[in-house]
Amino acid sequence: MPKIYSEEFKASALELLEQGMTQKQVCQDLGMSKSALQAWVNEARLHQHGFEPAEDTEGKAEQARMLRRIRELEQENEILRQATAYLSQANLKHGQARPK
Repeated sequence: MPKIYSEEFKASALELLEQGMTQKQVCQDLGMSKSALQAWVNEARLHQHGFEPAEDTEGKAEQARMLRRIRELEQENEILRQATAYLSQANLKHGQARPK
């Protein structure tokens, strides 16, 4: 029979992850399974992006694809931010030369 965890317990486990602990460490410290923690992480990610967790297998698969795509887009945006900052600094170092 699966254990029932309180919402406070779930929130504290997720907070430990945000503070930099690994999933393995959190599971060992709190005496829980990694699959339960991973389910809470996925649920939290869905809520963060404004989605309610799906009940059926097909819906869960679609949500997993959406989360992967969101993560890819966030990484791409971060790369573009860094490139923009780098190019802006390089432009300032060269006397703000502008192409004609």
